[in-house]
Amino acid sequence: MSSFSNLYKLRKAVQTDSNLVWEILQEAILKRKNEGSTQWQDGYPNEQVVVNDIANGEGYVVETHENILVAYIVVSERPEPAFEELKTGWLTFNTPYLVMHRLAITQNPKIKGLATWILQQVEKIAQSKNITSLKVDTNFDNFAMLHIFKKLDYVYCGEVFYRGSPRKAFEKLIK
Repeated sequence: MSSFSNLYKLRKAVQTDSNLVWEILQEAILKRKNEGSTQWQDGYPNEQVVVNDIANGEGYVVETHENILVAYIVVSERPEPAFEELKTGWLTFNTPYLVMHRLAITQNPKIKGLATWILQQVEKIAQSKNITSLKVDTNFDNFAMLHIFKKLDYVYCGEVFYRGSPRKAFEKLIK
C-alpha cells in the first residue's frame, strides 16, 4: 500500500472540486445499483450534500500527482447523531472520534486497494488530531467495505439507522 503514497494524495476538497466529486459519487451510486443494493438509490447523496460537505470542511479528495480526482470521502469530527443512538456496543463512549461517510472511488479506471489506503490515511488524520477512535457504518450488502473493515481490524459494534434503514456500525481504536 505504500506505493499508493507515491501515486496519490489525500487533501481537503474545495468547492471547485464539487462537480468532479459528484461525478465520482454518481459512478458509486450506479455501482451499488448494479450490485443490487438499495444503498444510495433514493436521491442521497446528491450534489447539495457534496457542497455542504465541502463547505463544512469535511470533504476530502484523492488525486493523482497529475491532479486528477479519483476518490472522495467525508471525515468529520462532529458527533454523528445516528451513532449516539447506539447505547451499547461501541468500544468507546464520551470520547472524541472521527466519523467517515460517503467513500466513493472512480470506476474508470478501477483502482484496486485505494479504499484501504484511504482509510489508512484517515487513521493518520486521527493521529495528527490526537483522536483515538474511528467510527463508520455501511450497508449490510456492501461486501467490499465489510471486507476492508475486517482487513483493517475494525470491530463490529451493532446497528445504526439512517433514514429508516439499518447499517452495520464499526469502530477502530488508533494508537
